[in-house]
Amino acid sequence: MKHLAFLLAAASACVSQAQADSPHIARVEYAEPLDLPEAPAQVDTQDAAVLVGRAIDAAPSGYIPSSSACPDPPPMIRSGSTIGPDEKAWLPKRRKETIPYMRRLLKRLAITGFDSENYFTNVTYNSTKLPNIAIAISGGGYRAMVGGAGAIAAWDARSAGSEEKGNLGGLLQSATYISGLSGGDWLVGSLYVNNFTSVQSAVDAPLIWQLENSIFKGIVRGYYTEIFNEVEAKSKASFNVSASDYWGRMLAYQMVNASNGGPGYTWSSIANDADFSAGKTPMPFLLANGRSLTKTTIASTNSTIYEFTPWELGSSDPSLSGWVPLRYVGTVFKNGQVADQDKCVTGFDNAGFVMGTTSSIYTQSISYLKDNNKKYVPGDVPDFAIKTAAKLISALSDSNSYDIAEWSPNPFRGFNTATNRNANYSRLNLVDGGEDAQNIPFHPHLLPDRDVDVIFSYDSSSDTEYGWPDGSALVATYERSQQSAFKDTPFPSVPDKNTMRNLGFNTRPTFFGCNATNFTAHGSDVAPLVVWLPNHPYVYNGNLTTFTWTVNDGERAAIIDNGWAVATQLNATRDTEWPACVACAILARSFYRANATVPAQCTKCYDRYCWKGNTNTTTPKGPYDPTYYGKPIIVNDNAALGRVPAATSLLPTAILFVTMMLVL
Repeated sequence: MKHLAFLLAAASACVSQAQADSPHIARVEYAEPLDLPEAPAQVDTQDAAVLVGRAIDAAPSGYIPSSSACPDPPPMIRSGSTIGPDEKAWLPKRRKETIPYMRRLLKRLAITGFDSENYFTNVTYNSTKLPNIAIAISGGGYRAMVGGAGAIAAWDARSAGSEEKGNLGGLLQSATYISGLSGGDWLVGSLYVNNFTSVQSAVDAPLIWQLENSIFKGIVRGYYTEIFNEVEAKSKASFNVSASDYWGRMLAYQMVNASNGGPGYTWSSIANDADFSAGKTPMPFLLANGRSLTKTTIASTNSTIYEFTPWELGSSDPSLSGWVPLRYVGTVFKNGQVADQDKCVTGFDNAGFVMGTTSSIYTQSISYLKDNNKKYVPGDVPDFAIKTAAKLISALSDSNSYDIAEWSPNPFRGFNTATNRNANYSRLNLVDGGEDAQNIPFHPHLLPDRDVDVIFSYDSSSDTEYGWPDGSALVATYERSQQSAFKDTPFPSVPDKNTMRNLGFNTRPTFFGCNATNFTAHGSDVAPLVVWLPNHPYVYNGNLTTFTWTVNDGERAAIIDNGWAVATQLNATRDTEWPACVACAILARSFYRANATVPAQCTKCYDRYCWKGNTNTTTPKGPYDPTYYGKPIIVNDNAALGRVPAATSLLPTAILFVTMMLVL
């Protein structure tokens, strides 16, 4: 029997050999027909060698930002809600690079009655006419990271079996943009910091994605000492630090393929990667929300969404409309200009700190610490950390500040004073990108300048009683788009979350925005078509709690398999036309722009997957507890150790961060 490409040999230790039908993981037979990709015996040795040296160490003083004379001309704040000059220069290269992959993909997906080769003959010499694809990976801790990895693997032409019948390999290489927030940013961030490595290579790498090792314990001697020393050194260099500094350093040990989590590896260094700068990979975004120094409540209708790109940090929202060169964050800016041209700071944008910032919700659990009840103290937290925690508890009076990441000095101080909420403050506080309820990072892909045609969104939100998505993230982004302040970022209409459940949209893929003429509120701007792929148990219950801290190799493999199944509808066994329908989604806006005749098969796909405006708003009866579509992967009970009840999993986080803040 054939297997998905990401079943790991290491998982065999977690499986009863009496049950196993392979050396990888026990699996119950699927109903025919099924054609699952073969698992490679081992990762390609060349790929493995490349991964070892992939991340980029660009900070001259490790985790400590350093100062030197500014370049000529000096950096400055860019004003506006349009794409920057670096992205503008990069785009033609990227669009050209997508042509051979998209050509091969559409030919293989084979829309009946559509001549894809003829289509490419007409657009090859004008790549701007090609469909413009974006990918968005939701938040949701390891649930989002690992399940999303399965989807990314399914879309990656480098994955074994991804271009076989029923599969979608090449969609990733055809995409222009990819975004992540919170748990989704761990996936996107780790792939890019490691030079756009493949999921399989990341799984096989000895230093990253080793999720069976609790993030509170680490895998190296001196883990806590190194983290404490690095953050303390940043503080002693006169930079404000926060709990997110510690959280980011911890994440880096699991996400950055370098010694001690690569303290010198920066997010802006991605721009210098040869493949990225040549347009050979999509452009990544990690998202955070701005936190006002006077208000702590954030909602989708009033939030300022900050984007981390390889070149810039900023927001296109009217509440800021400004961008700072990411490499020079940490430099003192005033009124959009460098205050002292002899002092430009570099190295502030540590890759782990960026990932920690955009997932800072995990530091907020400190507010749940009410006492030092020993029955909740995990065995893998060092005694000295537990003993010192109590010393600071009484001093922590503002629990609303635990989840912030300080990006100070505020580069936007004095900038755009008419609308910038933080223009008068020296501190810039950023928080988890999902805190405004927009748990899918659509925002970068809605900017009209980017001309995105379709967004493939993998949603691992925990909205229901048992941790499955119900479309709440879609609703939040739609509600935001209806505010007058955000009229320039159109988003398709979506139904309420009760309708999502009652009509079963949360159990299968759904297209939103199929009618391209239905955007009159936004002038001539047409929103992208949204392909919503909600997490669902095809072959495994990938609904880990958001605060799960340990996932063993067997369960990691099973969740990746399930993510692959969500993206492909179990290799098109749930719907044999799904690959063609994906092609129709990719081409929908292209058909609209050209006023072309829509192939009959696409009309059929749109009828099957497009939301037609119908609703059923009644409250669903009982909890949502879905059943498997296919036969389940069997992982032994030890894997369930990764499913920690939320109430007991928050306290270890709190103890750790209280301890870390003692260093300040």
